[in-house]
Amino acid sequence: MNKTINIETDVPSEVVNMVFDNNYSPVQAWREYLKLSQVEVANKIGISQSAYSQYEKSQKLRKVTRIKITEALQIKLEQLDF
Repeated sequence: MNKTINIETDVPSEVVNMVFDNNYSPVQAWREYLKLSQVEVANKIGISQSAYSQYEKSQKLRKVTRIKITEALQIKLEQLDF
């Protein structure tokens, strides 16, 4: 029996697997899961691709930055916290 994922509130297993298996940050895992490029997300936030790349590598993002990223990815802030 397949469990239905509610993308509004849940974190898909593919995202979790990318974090643990590939050592991705949750931000990078979500971006790749959503099939977006760094340039696309950076443009939505209004920063350069290289600046966005640093966000993906960061272990500690400011809350305002996390909010901007979640808005660009169209996910909830809680979905980054796992």
